[in-house]
Amino acid sequence: MRLAFLGTPEMAVPPLRALVAAGHDVVMVVTRADRRRGRGSATSPSPVKTAALELGLQVTHEIDDLLTIEADLGVVVAYGRIIKPHVLDALPMVNVHFSLLPRWRGAAPVERALLAGDDVTGVCIMGVEEGLDTGPVYARREVAIGPTTTADQLRHELVDVGTQLLVEVLAAPLPEPEPQSGDVTYAEKISPDELRLAWDRPTAELDRWVRLGGAWTTFRDRRLKVHVAEPTDAPAPPGVLADDRASVGSGDGSLRLVAVQPEGKPLMSWADFANGAQPRPGERFGDH
Repeated sequence: MRLAFLGTPEMAVPPLRALVAAGHDVVMVVTRADRRRGRGSATSPSPVKTAALELGLQVTHEIDDLLTIEADLGVVVAYGRIIKPHVLDALPMVNVHFSLLPRWRGAAPVERALLAGDDVTGVCIMGVEEGLDTGPVYARREVAIGPTTTADQLRHELVDVGTQLLVEVLAAPLPEPEPQSGDVTYAEKISPDELRLAWDRPTAELDRWVRLGGAWTTFRDRRLKVHVAEPTDAPAPPGVLADDRASVGSGDGSLRLVAVQPEGKPLMSWADFANGAQPRPGERFGDH
């Protein structure tokens, strides 16, 4: 099949490589423009562009260039930009969406499923329409979310499952799709402020924020990222360091800090941090 591929981040690279390996003719790859690195003038390509060039594929940053090629289908994987109606009119497209639609339409379905405490999510191969993830579904596959699953682990599993499902679906003519049914929820992007741990919230909720990646609090008026933590029952008021000198009180228990990153310093174990900072039981984290 002659395909166009639209994608940008690292998670879109395995599907692109798999389509080429399966014998599809990827006639054009559309991705974001190169971005400037640091303070200099050097720029860096997207992961999809890097992979496409390694594969010898034609790459463009302009979606309207799809109007100049002959392709049977466009494949979208985490492209990150709105696809204009006149392009959809010219080229039918399918999207690899990382949720069980219509739950978690939008930009951050993996993250929102984890934060909501969902036990299961999945992948849908869906038709692309003008609406936000409203298209009919050609195939879907479920993926479990375990009690300790991190966003990175979930993302990798979804990419593996989605890549396999995409190749299977495109190995034959597209099946008749089914319209989405059920309650609709939207997965808005995660804002930096949301990543700040609110210690009056339940322990299970705080644990999910840590497993998402990027969670942070403050300690002695400086930012402290929390990379790894685990629920515990050490008694302490919300935001207060317990007597064990490792657990911080929550709304219904506490969260034991395992790996942290002080502002301006590398990732370290809580034990190493505590050896240097010498935190005292009763000290507060977060607003005070």
